[in-house]
Amino acid sequence: MMQGLGVRTEACEKHGEFESTGSRFLGTREIWTGCPACAAEEKAAAREAEAQRQAEAQRARIEKMISRAAVPTRFIGRTFANFKATTEGQEHALEVAVEFAEAFHEKHKRGLGLVFSGMPGTGKSHLAAAILQSILDKHSGLYTTAMGLIRMVRATWHRESDRTEEEVLAMLASVDLLVIDEIGVQYGTEGEQTILFEVLDRRYCDMKPTILLTNQGKDGFRDYIGARSFDRLTETARWVSFDWASYRLQARKDAA
Repeated sequence: MMQGLGVRTEACEKHGEFESTGSRFLGTREIWTGCPACAAEEKAAAREAEAQRQAEAQRARIEKMISRAAVPTRFIGRTFANFKATTEGQEHALEVAVEFAEAFHEKHKRGLGLVFSGMPGTGKSHLAAAILQSILDKHSGLYTTAMGLIRMVRATWHRESDRTEEEVLAMLASVDLLVIDEIGVQYGTEGEQTILFEVLDRRYCDMKPTILLTNQGKDGFRDYIGARSFDRLTETARWVSFDWASYRLQARKDAA
C-alpha cells in the first residue's frame, strides 16, 4: 500500500532547490523524487547514447554490406556529393545517377538498368559505386569487372572448386543490383559472350537491374558483349555518354 507524504524542498548541488514529492510503501519505505533537471539530463544523455549506438550499428552494417558487395577500396566513400560536375554533360550524368538511386525501388520492380560509356577517368566508376553504396541499406548488390565475373564462373569448372557453376550464376542473377565494370577489357570471345549472356539473360528474365561500364561506343560495346546481350540491354538499360576528358589527365595537365 502506498501513502502520499506531500512535497518538500530539496537541494541539488548542480541545479539548486527543487520540490520533491514523497511516498511511503508498505508503511515503512519512503521514496522522494530527485532533481527533475538532473532526471531530464539523464534521459537526454540516454537518448543520445542510444542514437549513437544505433548510428554505429547502422554504419557497421553498411560497411559489412559494402564489403560483401565487393566495392573497390578506391571507390568506397564515393558519393554524388563529391562527384565533380562542372559541364552540362557531367551534370546530366550526375542527375541520371541520382534519379536512378532515389527511384531504385521502382527500377528494381521494372528491371531497368544503365550503361555508362566513356573513356577511363571520366567518373563512370565513381557514379556507379555511389549508386551501389546508396542502396545497400535496403538492397543487396555486387560490384565486379567483366573479367572478374567470367573468371568467377570459370573457376567453378575446376575439380577443387567448392561452388558449382549454377551456384555462381544463381548468385550473380539474384543480387538486387549488379555493377559490371570494364566491359571491353576482356577479349570478347564467344565463350566470354556466352557467360555474359547467361548472367544478363537471367537478370533480364528476373527483372533485376544491372549497371554496365564501358570505354566502348555502342558498336564496340555490342561486339564485346554479343548481339543477344546487347538486344536485352537495348530494351532495359539507359545509355549515358561520359564524353569529356579524363579527370586524371586534366589533373596532370593542371599540375604541370
